[in-house]
Amino acid sequence: MTTDTYSVLLVTKDTKIASLVSTMLMPPVFELSHCQDFNEARRKCDERVFNIVLVDFAEGEGTDFAVDISDSTSTVLLFAPAQFFDQISYKVESFGVLTLTSPFDQFYFYNMIKVAIAVQYKVQSIFSQTTKLKEKMEEIRLVNRAKMLLMQNKGMTEQEAHHYIEKEAMNSGVKKTKVAEIIIKAC
Repeated sequence: MTTDTYSVLLVTKDTKIASLVSTMLMPPVFELSHCQDFNEARRKCDERVFNIVLVDFAEGEGTDFAVDISDSTSTVLLFAPAQFFDQISYKVESFGVLTLTSPFDQFYFYNMIKVAIAVQYKVQSIFSQTTKLKEKMEEIRLVNRAKMLLMQNKGMTEQEAHHYIEKEAMNSGVKKTKVAEIIIKAC
């Protein structure tokens, strides 16, 4: 993450939770959005990615919502009633959802937010690495396809095809993927 501002979506109908969270997660460090309805929250999550999503249990509806959005890059924290904490935590932990007891004390909540921020840094780092790997795999795939076409249509060996692509890229001042795309279109 390049900024020190964290976008947070709070999903709760409980005004006490909303008030407590809004007093603890203040600008400029946190940009807090609040939804009282899970359908509206789903829409907001479809429109943008939040760094942290805080979800109230809401008689089980919150658990389903937390699991539904857990495949996003958001760090999801679910407020669970103390009497159901172990059961709910066990259900959602395999989806990467962090669970907090509700009601919660401010120190505990603050520490969980710090954990969520740390998780966000790790998620963003892994996401960035994954993107780079996907780009590299696509580059390899394109260059290999172009080499195969050069071998089939021009009678080149693999080494000759590889050297040809590198030389064309160097002479043209473009990436090997661009040369590979031109070869693929031409053949």
